[in-house]
Amino acid sequence: MKEIVVISGKGGTGKTSITASLAVLGGNEVIIADCDVDAADMHLLMKPDFGKAIDFYSGELACIDPEICINCEKCRDVCRFDAISIKASKCIVDPLGCEGCGYCALVCPVQAITNTKQNVGKWFLSEIRTGTAMVHARLNIGAENSGKLVARVKKEAELLADEQEKHFVLVDGSPGVGCPVVSSLSGASFAVLVTEPTVSGIHDLKRVYELVKKFGIKAGCIINKSDLNKGISDAIKNFVVEEDIVLLAEIPYNEKFTMAMTNGKTIVEWDEELGVLISQCWEKIKETIKY
Repeated sequence: MKEIVVISGKGGTGKTSITASLAVLGGNEVIIADCDVDAADMHLLMKPDFGKAIDFYSGELACIDPEICINCEKCRDVCRFDAISIKASKCIVDPLGCEGCGYCALVCPVQAITNTKQNVGKWFLSEIRTGTAMVHARLNIGAENSGKLVARVKKEAELLADEQEKHFVLVDGSPGVGCPVVSSLSGASFAVLVTEPTVSGIHDLKRVYELVKKFGIKAGCIINKSDLNKGISDAIKNFVVEEDIVLLAEIPYNEKFTMAMTNGKTIVEWDEELGVLISQCWEKIKETIKY
């Protein structure tokens, strides 16, 4: 089983649209993992049934019992995150500010503070319209530990792929270079870098590729909207050659991408010419990872 992770250095490059197209092309050979848990949107194109939903707990939150609290304010004094305030003569914890470090509970003279596990979201196991399964998640508003939730989504997808003897796990990673991206790349066989020919596009491509290199993962690049700026597009191609990255495809800007999405379809289902480009890209990925 091979794990293909699709990432981008920045948002708006068309990463998820392309990942969904690869998912359609992969059909029953793949298990899909939507690891963009902070802003998940693969479900809009894959139409999951949300068949199984499991609460995800990670991190802790301080809770103050007002019946025990003597309002000495020692907890507020030691909280370096300013998460404890006084309201109506009571110590109150701000759940968005609390980091769950437990220091306040240690200094409380009457043991009025306990730390409880936080429910930070849910992960789902769904059947999708391509006849295979997708593992995906929803992080609660303001919740942290998205990297851990990504790790759980990936683990469940890998277990399912092994159990069902699937050829691929196809991962839609988060944009950027933060913890969710690091978690998405862990254990990957191949990274697909989706970029665009803009100043921020090439800058963030180089930044995310530095991360991919640290993992020692072979990479390929898709230049989406490739005809927007020929100069930057050429610069991206030069960078790809210098770093021995596989140039998987150059996809021109086309409003049919948007038309397809508004109709709940991927571009490979909507437009034959663009569909051929991405089909060739999928074959190139499989050829590169020797599957």
